Amino acid sequence: MIDLYTDSSPNGFKVTIALEELAQPYRLHHVRIDEGEHRQPAFLALNPHGRIPVIIDQEAGITLFESAAILLYLAEKTGRLLPKEPVARWEAIKWLMFHASSMGPILGQRVYFEMFAARKIPTAIDRYRQLTEDAFLTLDGRLANNPWLAGEDYSIADIATFGWTHIALICGFSFSHHRNLARWHEQIAERPAVQRGVTIPAPANGP
Repeated sequence: MIDLYTDSSPNGFKVTIALEELAQPYRLHHVRIDEGEHRQPAFLALNPHGRIPVIIDQEAGITLFESAAILLYLAEKTGRLLPKEPVARWEAIKWLMFHASSMGPILGQRVYFEMFAARKIPTAIDRYRQLTEDAFLTLDGRLANNPWLAGEDYSIADIATFGWTHIALICGFSFSHHRNLARWHEQIAERPAVQRGVTIPAPANGP
């Protein structure tokens, strides 16, 4: 049994989608960020940085935080969602890392500066809008000749990236002009496991 500590967020949805895709049994613990539960000592004992998601694999005695690490762990544990052929496998890992180091943080900063910052800073808003467009363009180029980010196989790279494209649309950050990216997003959104995953522990709402 896997214990999952999460909230309704793009990073959390990555893991709920993966668990639903893999049909892995898990026990849900809703960490309500709005109520400060991620700063309580019990949660900080699991992740000293105070961020969701966290999983505990009780059978293996492994506790993990950081969504990319969790996705890699679940793929390795089950032998699914990560291609076995070396070229495709490293494509999946490469695009997972692109998401973790570039796309996710960029979109996170855009959401903050554009929607949550008490004082609107035009230069910051403009910067993260442009960086978002750059990331979308990069993804669109990759998907121009590939159905999935790893190539022919749906993988954890797609799940990670979808976690944030899902939130981007909720926030009104359209990428419909990137046709390959839009096609890819719609294709993932139709998957039953994805439709379940983005409602756990609750659907996300815009600001």
